[in-house]
Amino acid sequence: MLKLFTWLFAVGKLGKLLTTGGSMIISMLVYSWIFGWPYAVGFVLLIFVHEMGHFIAARQRGLDVGAPTFIPFVGAWIQLKELPHDVETEAYIGFAGPIAGSMGALACYWIGRNYGSNLMLALAYSGFMINLFNLIPISPLDGGRITAIISPKVWLAGIPLLIALFFYNPSPMLILIALLAYPQLKQAFSKEAPEGLPADYYQVPTNTRINYGVLYLGLVAFLALMSYELHEILPKS
Repeated sequence: MLKLFTWLFAVGKLGKLLTTGGSMIISMLVYSWIFGWPYAVGFVLLIFVHEMGHFIAARQRGLDVGAPTFIPFVGAWIQLKELPHDVETEAYIGFAGPIAGSMGALACYWIGRNYGSNLMLALAYSGFMINLFNLIPISPLDGGRITAIISPKVWLAGIPLLIALFFYNPSPMLILIALLAYPQLKQAFSKEAPEGLPADYYQVPTNTRINYGVLYLGLVAFLALMSYELHEILPKS
């Protein structure tokens, strides 16, 4: 019986790895048809690094979390099988993805500048832009999860940003994000925690709010500057 349980556990772990690995390979294949294999592999790996930031942070806070799953042209996500117990935990997990992703993009940038690789610079640019996009202050993006610790009212600032992005570059993904964000926006006008969460969910010390706010703005500024620099130095074609 013990051997049976051990085998079932191993099969379950293998299934999770196959889900992550299989969806990564599918994404690489799809992106390779448009951008070629070298870029496709690097791009998906950068997304993987971002998601593993969330995964590790959730595990650090003792939450049950599933391995990343990838969908081409949508991105990837990890499944939180239990909700954070407070907004600081949610912000911590939300921050971990963009920080890990930015480090991955910065590594690509360093390699690209030191070895004259336009491929690595292009990957760095994509990595910086993806993480910057994810910091738009609206739930369910990472920026919404981070800025919730300041106040859910900050999410209202994300609405004009999404609208501006849609008019600049219409995308079905922006519509999807807007649809997912709509049920969350009512929380911006409520002083109570969402149903199913503790009543003191949003109660955190003022210095914690300030620290997260400063870190958030600093990361946004860094990613914006790096994205601009790479946009200027990459060959235009």
